[in-house]
Amino acid sequence: MTDLYRRHKTVLPDWLALYYDRPIEITHGEGRHVWDADGNRYLDFFGGILTTMTAHALPEVTKAVSEQSARIIHSSTLYLNRPMVELAERIAGLSGIPDARVFFTTSGTEANDTALLLATAHRRSNQILAMRNSYHGRSFSAVSITGNQAWSPTSLSPLQTLYVHGGVRTRGPYAPLSDAQFIQACVADLEDLLGHTRDVAALIAEPVQGVGGFTSPPDGLYAAFREVLDRHGILWISDEVQTGWGRTGEHFWGWQAHAENGPPDILTFAKGIGNGMSIGGVVARAEVMNCLDANSISTFGGSPVTMAAGLANLGYVLEHDLQGNARRVGGLLIERLRAIGAGVPAVREVRGRGLMIGVELVKPGTDEADPKAAGKVLEAARESGLLIGKGGGHNTSVLRIAPPLTLTVAEAEEGASLLEQALRAV
Repeated sequence: MTDLYRRHKTVLPDWLALYYDRPIEITHGEGRHVWDADGNRYLDFFGGILTTMTAHALPEVTKAVSEQSARIIHSSTLYLNRPMVELAERIAGLSGIPDARVFFTTSGTEANDTALLLATAHRRSNQILAMRNSYHGRSFSAVSITGNQAWSPTSLSPLQTLYVHGGVRTRGPYAPLSDAQFIQACVADLEDLLGHTRDVAALIAEPVQGVGGFTSPPDGLYAAFREVLDRHGILWISDEVQTGWGRTGEHFWGWQAHAENGPPDILTFAKGIGNGMSIGGVVARAEVMNCLDANSISTFGGSPVTMAAGLANLGYVLEHDLQGNARRVGGLLIERLRAIGAGVPAVREVRGRGLMIGVELVKPGTDEADPKAAGKVLEAARESGLLIGKGGGHNTSVLRIAPPLTLTVAEAEEGASLLEQALRAV
């Protein structure tokens, strides 16, 4: 055990998860690579949980942070803040939500917490619809709408949560159905659920479930849900903490795969927009955002330094068409991984969109999740110089792959080869 690991265990909570039997200290990074305290170099296919979205040490972002820090680091939202207004203007325009208002937070958890506050206040109800297998953060309200047992440590809740089918396409009672039949069955389930309750505030859903193992429904499911929700006056919250900013390749936002009935009422974001700086936020139409009848501020949300980073990072994403790169390189990577998986009996499915890919592991010859194998592959990949993540239901049997969006074709091929070595070794 290293001295730092010993100190970590002495002063930090037992439930603060660490990867690897021998945890590593990452000291610096550049592009798509990071180095640990022992000088080992790794190809980073997880980006600090999809947060280093563009690249490590991206000059445009580090320059913006340095220059803003030299001017002023903090002021709070009690004062006018030019970088915050400028980033809000850009995000409002990109959101697709008409007459949009933007509120900045410091994390995705806080963003979802704010969205729940807005929805329950606007609808005067504490009833929330959430998806099975979902994850929305670690706050008291967020864990109470998390449909993933491994990440919901208490059944106590300020909300009454009802869980809906549809977030996982290839498991559960509707898995054998065609896409159209799957959507029809999930809509029928939603209709039935609403027949047994009243005054629901909102449905919150990740277009692609992140911690849940990069699962997603057929395109159009949430559009079909929206027709039902609109009849009941129920708001739709799209949790874009992991799916936003072009990561899925096909779309800038995850909700756009379900866009037949327009944008969500509320959109939450975080992670990649700051490229490592702590930015989260909520976008909602003015009627919803302005419904609060009490004062509120944010001490750290909208910090001049994080806003400067967000502006520089978003500008880089758009100017260099990183959504297009995610689509092109991600498409090549997922096909390469599917070819590898076809020759590995433990691989049940390779799924995903753009640079958001899940590799689900099972005990060979069965459909039984194999979290031990996933843990061993995680270790073996690290040993060979590749960092990946894991997740998936409450069995954590899915390898999560989400490199920075500047990933090159050569790096994609290198990462696939390293992962193949790890899979075959295990």
